[in-house]
Amino acid sequence: MDQDKIWAYYQTEGIASFSGAVGRLTYLMNQLPPKSTVLNIGVGSGEFEEKAAHAGHDVYALDPIEASIVMLRQRLGLGEKAKVGYGQAIPFDNNFFDAVVVSEVFEHLSPDVMQATLAEIVRVLRVGGRLLGTVPARENLQESIIVCPHCGEQFHRWGHLQSFTPTQMHTILEEHLHVEKIIERPFITWSMYNLKGKTVSAIKMMLWRMGVHGSNERIYFCATRRK
Repeated sequence: MDQDKIWAYYQTEGIASFSGAVGRLTYLMNQLPPKSTVLNIGVGSGEFEEKAAHAGHDVYALDPIEASIVMLRQRLGLGEKAKVGYGQAIPFDNNFFDAVVVSEVFEHLSPDVMQATLAEIVRVLRVGGRLLGTVPARENLQESIIVCPHCGEQFHRWGHLQSFTPTQMHTILEEHLHVEKIIERPFITWSMYNLKGKTVSAIKMMLWRMGVHGSNERIYFCATRRK
């Protein structure tokens, strides 16, 4: 798949591109019930898996990039708990997980593949189990279109295929699960900023709490499997 070529680069040679995700992934990890059996779909740099394992969760991982799965197996000793594969064909048993995390994944999928992935997530979740995740909020896809200098093909620089609003996410998720919470918010990785950056970020968070939304926000969602 063409998407795999993009992610094979970012998850190996371009791994530094995930440095700003720490705040978002820490937030998601903190939403897990204690001692959860959790599957993360789309491993990125492996930051979520490491944080969740250190917090005492039983961690599983799924990603189409074999090099990322090999890295996780070596780094965290996950063995067959980390597998190569796709969300629309999850290679784990029915009713197995307390939680499934999909952060910055759905925007990379076509609508049909997203629906198939959600059906698979419902299958592997236990009754009452949680789906947790994020997508970019209200992204203008055209602003990130670039052209390959070799073949002339146009593509989104991150491989995004869809853009979402909170209302759209609620409608999509409600077809498969009971939606508990959807909010549009910024996620800040404070450790990557100097004093000026932290000041700007603090103002951004203050404005968000006042109901003023800015750029580069995310839609956070939490939904549970029905009986």
